[in-house]
Amino acid sequence: MSNDTDILLSGPFKAADSSGQAHDVKAIRIPDEGYGIIDVYVDFARQLDGAHKDSVLLRAIVERLRALGYKGPDFGLGDAGLQESKMIVLEAPEAFADFAKKHGWKNLAEDFE
Repeated sequence: MSNDTDILLSGPFKAADSSGQAHDVKAIRIPDEGYGIIDVYVDFARQLDGAHKDSVLLRAIVERLRALGYKGPDFGLGDAGLQESKMIVLEAPEAFADFAKKHGWKNLAEDFE
């Protein structure tokens, strides 16, 4: 997947899963534009070995975004077909759009309103 037009929301940090294992997150990024629902890409340094659905790990990622200024509900896991061995794709709630816009994201659906 090309990330040439992505917006970087966070650089490297560590996030632990429910077993206490720390995972090195390389980045959290979003596309620079889209239609309403925003997929959030979380890139890891190593393979996740099934940790994609670990609720503690997912919560740690959302907490990182909250520390960066996001205010809103937790995220859902994106479509299973989008998940990769070193990447988790989260589906952001509508409330995330305001945070994303502050970082340069453009909602293409607004062009049709």
